[in-house]
Amino acid sequence: MSSAIANGLAGAGGGIIAQTITYPLQTVNTRQQTERIAKKGLPNCPAAAPSSTLRQILEVIKTEGWGGLYSGLKPSLVGTAASQGIYYYFYQLFKNKAEAFAVAREARGRGDGSVGMFSWLIVAALAGSLNVLLTNPIWVLVTRMQTHTQAERKIMEGKREALVKEALESSTGSTLQDKLAELDLIKPRPYGTFPAAREVYNETGVAGFWKGIIPTLIMVCNPSIQFMIYEGSLKHLRSKRAANKHGLKNVSALEVFLLGALAKLGATVSTYPLLVVKSRLQAKQEIGRNISLRYSGTLDAIIKMIHYEGLPGFYKGMSTKIVQSVFAASILFMVKEELVKAYMALAVKSQKVLER
Repeated sequence: MSSAIANGLAGAGGGIIAQTITYPLQTVNTRQQTERIAKKGLPNCPAAAPSSTLRQILEVIKTEGWGGLYSGLKPSLVGTAASQGIYYYFYQLFKNKAEAFAVAREARGRGDGSVGMFSWLIVAALAGSLNVLLTNPIWVLVTRMQTHTQAERKIMEGKREALVKEALESSTGSTLQDKLAELDLIKPRPYGTFPAAREVYNETGVAGFWKGIIPTLIMVCNPSIQFMIYEGSLKHLRSKRAANKHGLKNVSALEVFLLGALAKLGATVSTYPLLVVKSRLQAKQEIGRNISLRYSGTLDAIIKMIHYEGLPGFYKGMSTKIVQSVFAASILFMVKEELVKAYMALAVKSQKVLER
């Protein structure tokens, strides 16, 4: 088994574990990103007071049960395994080529044989682009499933407002109460993968599964920045260890955890607005009848968000995302490195057995 395949499998395993542990935070964060809160003074725009992450978690449990926090978990785990496997496979493949190229350059008297920061950015960007193109449909479904009940609740609110308006115009108070009572009996519940896929296809056809692809491709810079910080920090730490009197180069699991947290923190803060735009595009668009809630594309989403919500709209739920993504990335890096070490140790042991 090549190092690329080993890293791909290790990345998939680490990603599944990290995703399962932090998924409730991811669900709440996606809902925060897709919640519209208008700027003060704008007419005909939805307005609401932002609530804390803990309060939103408790609200989801109260209205939807514990299952609400795990809406879309199954396709998310499939997507995580696929994404991490594809990403780490190609990342290691391109990394090996970059390192071989650096060594070849040193042999020709150019450079010191190490891979520079710019090369790490290119390696991560190439792996990330392939990953995005292949797995975007999965994440469209996950976003839909995470925000379905939220979208349905907005539709119910729109229907309630329409009934009240109609009753005021026709003065049918008793009929209104009956209709509102019927409406209250309809409780939105999370739906499954196939209903989500059918909904996306009915709305925009096959192209709907690649909604948000532009900001997602631009967001390839997120893992690029993440891995640039991570690889640079790891290289510095190992060089420092090699220079001490013991000559130790090994990095502990805790150190990998902390380096992963640092790398993800820097990447998340710098690219978060793109993540919000992506989530808005992938979520269900038909929320009520207000045009401020529907986006025809990336540019339309950015313009409407600036106009109706202002710059704060691009940073909704960022604190939740920082906690979730940093914690998930730290777990992923730690588990992945340990799995790769275990594989390498097993490979060496197997080789020795075969040589006997």
